[in-house]
Amino acid sequence: MIKQAREAVHLLCIGGEDHCLRIPFLLALRDKGFRISAAGTGDPASFARANLDYYRFPLARFVDPMSDWAAFKAISKLIADLRPELVQCFDTKLNLLVPFAARRHPDVKVVSTINGLGWLYSSRSPVALGLRPVYHSLNRLVNQWTAMTVFQNRDDQAFFMHRRMVSRVANLVIPGSGIDIDGFDEAAATGPSPGQLRAAFGLSDAEIVVTVTRLNRQKGIPTLFEAAALVHRARPRVRFLLIGPRENEGRLAVTQAEIDRHAPYVLAIGARSDVPALLRIADVFAFPTELREGIPRVLLEAAAAGLPIVTTKMPGCTDVIRDGWNGRLVPPHAPELLAERILDLLRDRQAAEAMGARAAAFVRHEFNLGIIVAHYAAVYEELLSCPVPGRLQTVKCVTSQGAI
Repeated sequence: MIKQAREAVHLLCIGGEDHCLRIPFLLALRDKGFRISAAGTGDPASFARANLDYYRFPLARFVDPMSDWAAFKAISKLIADLRPELVQCFDTKLNLLVPFAARRHPDVKVVSTINGLGWLYSSRSPVALGLRPVYHSLNRLVNQWTAMTVFQNRDDQAFFMHRRMVSRVANLVIPGSGIDIDGFDEAAATGPSPGQLRAAFGLSDAEIVVTVTRLNRQKGIPTLFEAAALVHRARPRVRFLLIGPRENEGRLAVTQAEIDRHAPYVLAIGARSDVPALLRIADVFAFPTELREGIPRVLLEAAAAGLPIVTTKMPGCTDVIRDGWNGRLVPPHAPELLAERILDLLRDRQAAEAMGARAAAFVRHEFNLGIIVAHYAAVYEELLSCPVPGRLQTVKCVTSQGAI
């Protein structure tokens, strides 16, 4: 009975500018019999290549009421036109806009995923602090139109529940959107060779520390620059390779002048489509984020590549890395400790390789795309078959330590 219902189920998945990273997740759901449509703010080309229906709408990442209102109207019209049985949404703004847009359609069930708390709950700026009470109230409001809230880590779940921003019965934890291990391995194997990449960037026989992220201050890039200077002083052959965009980060973007001040031991190469191949040239992966993350995809990919990792003791990061076992954890805003841990891994290659191997095994087992998709599919199916929202019987809370 569930299979027959599932084959007819239309799922609309709505995300932001990086929504294309969820294409493997959407294709896996399609393989399970769901009819998939996607909507987002990013380029539609990758969705077209995947043969996925995609609807683009405008939405500013930062505070912009006019943009938010335009996005709300576009999402409302999209839901009214498509009338999907399920709408899955991601990101702070969309988790407010989508349930509100769907409120006139009680037959449409909305699942919101809290994929990190981001700038709003990580920054101590007056603007962020002032907006938090507003967002608390809005989350409590839209909760009445949200069938299920999915958290990517327990810290965020506890944060929302303590502030009564989510129903105590209609929420659970599913760690991340998963990583397509087979696709990742294939991309690494078919991309440029390590020798080609080293030659292309003039890295020769350098030791390489890689970071993949938006070049945003809250991702810890200024801290990384300070750590890079300390590492360079102790180990001049080390080069830091920064992979990720800078152009759309607004006032939070690091400047080109800041990058240039740390040449030649820091090289920023922008956004790349061959990240799995680039990870093969790394000796260490550093992710100094200062944000409350969901489950950072870049940590999953670095771990899948078998790299020793240094990251911060922030929610989401600590769900992937256990200090001293499969990587190292440091406090945010701590360049000296970050540099020290990077140097430790470069000096003790045997310990570094052991940590990388444990990280790879852990991520490939616990965060495999197939496992994550199976849990989401179970949530969707039971929401459709359960007459009382929030009374799921067969879906358990899932964490990186297993089901509970």
